[in-house]
Amino acid sequence: MKNNNSTDRRIFARIPITLPIRFLNSRRDEECQGDTVDVSANGIGLESKEKLSPQTPLEMWLDLPETASPFYTRGEVVWSSSKGEVDKQRLGVRLDKAELMGLAPVLWK
Repeated sequence: MKNNNSTDRRIFARIPITLPIRFLNSRRDEECQGDTVDVSANGIGLESKEKLSPQTPLEMWLDLPETASPFYTRGEVVWSSSKGEVDKQRLGVRLDKAELMGLAPVLWK
C-alpha cells in the first residue's frame, strides 16, 4: 500500500510524463504493458491492468522521446493500489540504481 507519511524522503524530483512502458514480471515470466505517470532518476510511477504486489522484481523497457531504442532498466514494486477505474492499478517502482544518464531525455527536457 502507498505510504501516506507527510514527510517526503525523495532525493530526486518526479517529472510527470506519460510514456508507454513494457515490463516483465519476473515471478510469472510474462510481459505486461502500461503507461508511466511520473519518472525520476530512481523510480517510476505507472498505471497498468496488472495487479502486482510489493517486492515484485521487474525488468522494464521505456519508450523515451527522441531515442532510437527503448530504455531498459530493472526495479522492484514498492507499493500498489487500485484505481477507481475497473482493472487499473497504480504502481510505484524503485529502480535498482539511479538512472541519471539513461533517463536524461525525460529528466532534463
